[in-house]
Amino acid sequence: MLYNQSLYEINTRVWLRRFDQGIIKSTLNDIPNSYWDDLAKKGIDYIWLMGIWKTCISVINRCCFEEGLKKSYDRALKGWKREDVIGSPYAIDVYEINPELGDHKSLLELKSRLNKKGMKLIFDFVPDHFSADTRLIKTNPGIFLSVDKEFFNRDPHTFYQPNQNEQKYFAHGRDPFFPAWQDTIQINIFNKEARKFLINTLLALTKVCDGVRCDMSMLLLNNVFKNTWGGVLGKNGFDKNESEFWTEAISEVKNERADFIFIAEAYWDLEYDLQQLGFDFTYDKKLTDRLKYAPVKEIHDHLLADNNYQKKSLRFIENHDEERAAAVLGKEKSKAAAIIISTIQGMRFYFDGQFEGKKIKLPVQLGREPEEQPNIELKDFYNKLLAVTSHEIFNRGKWIFLEPEPSLDNNSTFLNILSWLWSFKDEKRLVVINYSEAFSTCRIKLDVRGYQEDFLIKDLLNDQSYMRSAEEVYNSGLYIEQKPFNAHIFAF
Repeated sequence: MLYNQSLYEINTRVWLRRFDQGIIKSTLNDIPNSYWDDLAKKGIDYIWLMGIWKTCISVINRCCFEEGLKKSYDRALKGWKREDVIGSPYAIDVYEINPELGDHKSLLELKSRLNKKGMKLIFDFVPDHFSADTRLIKTNPGIFLSVDKEFFNRDPHTFYQPNQNEQKYFAHGRDPFFPAWQDTIQINIFNKEARKFLINTLLALTKVCDGVRCDMSMLLLNNVFKNTWGGVLGKNGFDKNESEFWTEAISEVKNERADFIFIAEAYWDLEYDLQQLGFDFTYDKKLTDRLKYAPVKEIHDHLLADNNYQKKSLRFIENHDEERAAAVLGKEKSKAAAIIISTIQGMRFYFDGQFEGKKIKLPVQLGREPEEQPNIELKDFYNKLLAVTSHEIFNRGKWIFLEPEPSLDNNSTFLNILSWLWSFKDEKRLVVINYSEAFSTCRIKLDVRGYQEDFLIKDLLNDQSYMRSAEEVYNSGLYIEQKPFNAHIFAF
């Protein structure tokens, strides 16, 4: 497996509307080849179509208009209307394509189209819950976390009664640090029937996509699940489970299809645990936050982690859950952050609209996006960056973290600079980034033995070339001076 690849996330239900022809709504079949060709040229390896599964319209009115959500709609989409609210894509009815997006054949044809262009297809897998109104409550009630009336009466926010005519009560899905999600029903991952159902779902997905992004993956860890639902589980006789769900599921699926990849949305410092259970990649949210708010030293130390862990980390500066990078970081800092996540080990993860500098975070419940004019400077920047990083050296090469040293003036600004080296065959790429608001200088020692005494070094990012002394670069180090949030990607 190549670890240093690129993933591109698309908010499918909203994105498709860009291709509509008047009142005729587009489906996945209507996306022109030129769109996918452009992403392939940018070096994108995986397309994640977020939100393609069928949802339950019935939950929208009772769950999607609480005050906090309406305020988020106001911030994102001025003048939004009730029909713009289409519900969360993570409250799934069943794993069938939303009929407004296409049909089963559409998925197979899209997968084939992308595979022929050298790209692979990723879909959502939501292992923790379904929609509160899913049809599975009738057909497969045993997979859900049921409770008695006492639990329901004590906490009607966390527990609910799907059918007023039936004395059956279930838990809503939840993150233990937040109130329950009212539009969902909790799966009982300690139940063998539920595990079998989810694994069979994954096996079916291997036929229509090349991998899954697993929503809130850590919620299914035995300790987390038991701590979240201990009281209910104990009363129902489900208070213990010997094996981890992910070990069972990933093993069984990869026995069926070894190249099928698992991506974990993961937090709470449980990323390594999930990698050990078989996940190919886990979110690196800690790096995202450090790029936003932390001093350079914390970013530096973060990148000293074990290589195997880093290779399985998903590096991003925005996604559908995060604020837009251009809004949070500003233009120059967001460019520097993008260079970092695009040139370190791990899977590089981009979000639709990032390349155009979009600033508005759209709540996932909205089906219409605001109009935003692309930032031409950022668009040109990403075109240049991705043209550079699509070279095979960034996929197949060896990555080494470098330690900049003080320059001759011996000031401490060298601590503002991050640097690393990629090597592949007889080529090298040196990445140098001043991730600070101060003009900074440093020297970086490079092993250039065997190079001509005066050799050429090209800055691919800024279209500059320099002649440098191999003896000086080897003994004293390559001299670097950089403006705030400025960067170089040198080829030599």
